Amino acid sequence: MRLTSSLFSIQFSRWAKLLAGLALVGIGIAFTKQANLGLGPWDVLNDGLAQVTGIQLGTASIIIGVLVMLFWIPFREKPGIGTVTNLLLIGVFMNLALALVRSANGLFLRSVWLIAGLLLAGMGSVLYLSSKLGAGPRDGLMLGLSRRIGWSIHLTRTALEVAVLVAGWLLGGAVGVGTVLFALAIGPIIHLMSSMTGVELGRANIKTVDVRGCCGY
Repeated sequence: MRLTSSLFSIQFSRWAKLLAGLALVGIGIAFTKQANLGLGPWDVLNDGLAQVTGIQLGTASIIIGVLVMLFWIPFREKPGIGTVTNLLLIGVFMNLALALVRSANGLFLRSVWLIAGLLLAGMGSVLYLSSKLGAGPRDGLMLGLSRRIGWSIHLTRTALEVAVLVAGWLLGGAVGVGTVLFALAIGPIIHLMSSMTGVELGRANIKTVDVRGCCGY
């Protein structure tokens, strides 16, 4: 009985971390969008699709995530339950937050919104990664592509994010100083959040942090 109770407690904790993490990532991205200073590389692509089609940013994120998952097939990547919830819920939370967070005006408020978005996304990534319930769709693509072409994960990540950034920019996605800050700061923020909260990330998780920007996404 005690063993069953302990296992239930562990599973509940993992799911709580997963859902809280996905919510914070979605809300964080919404804040960076409303800061009007530029988005992270993948969200530039999501934003470009949203601009072209007229759909919501979170909905565009879900669509891009589905397309990315199709590329898992030739790489024989295996999704976890966290992969599917990641695919769906970040976009849902993003849309909900965008309906509540107003667009920032003035440099000060825009800067506050951007910093808040980075911190929320960083904390969300820590919680998501610590749940250990499956890689995000974009993480899986990066890892599978790295194995297939023989490039280092760092080089694969860089090439992939440059490609989606350019594609998103051509579609009209928001590129700016926030894009650069996101790319440079999100990794260190995740490490800082992990240390401050005492949430330990395994070596595999930390490796993903270092090479993916905003992990679990």
